[in-house]
Amino acid sequence: MPRYAALLRGINVGGKKKIAMADLRALLSGLGFTDVVTLLQSGNAVFTSPESAPDDLAQRIERPIAEGFSMPVRCLVRTGPELRAVIDGNPFTEAAVEGSRFLALFLAANPDPDLLTTYDPRPLAPSRVALGDRVIYQWCPEGILAAPNVSGFVEKKLKIAVTGRNWNTVTKLAALLAS
Repeated sequence: MPRYAALLRGINVGGKKKIAMADLRALLSGLGFTDVVTLLQSGNAVFTSPESAPDDLAQRIERPIAEGFSMPVRCLVRTGPELRAVIDGNPFTEAAVEGSRFLALFLAANPDPDLLTTYDPRPLAPSRVALGDRVIYQWCPEGILAAPNVSGFVEKKLKIAVTGRNWNTVTKLAALLAS
């Protein structure tokens, strides 16, 4: 059976939207997912499920979180091959050597081409922002807090939900999916 990574947006960041990872594991197991493992305290989970569309799985996860924890939380789900493609597509392999300063901004959908023409996020940080397939890569050499808010720009201008993970987390999730 395939394994999937669930990326919950905004969980346990800045003291907001608190969900204990044990509770998240219990919720995912209660949905019938197996081999559930969480990574860190920020809403990253890997699980096994019969083959299904990642967007369908995300919706199956979002509703019980909203009902059980009384908060709306956006969930994006990626397959192992999708996460591997993000890693293989890294355009900053030479420059982005510190994983804590390199982000993969996962998009809920592909941007509308017309909106992307008008609101391309790359000019926010030329040579430090690149587009991939449902992902935006952002290299932040001075640190994430000093970098432009590409995620907020994309959500506002391109009308797409985004959740970011630093590169260390991305590679750890990929390793969990491969195991």
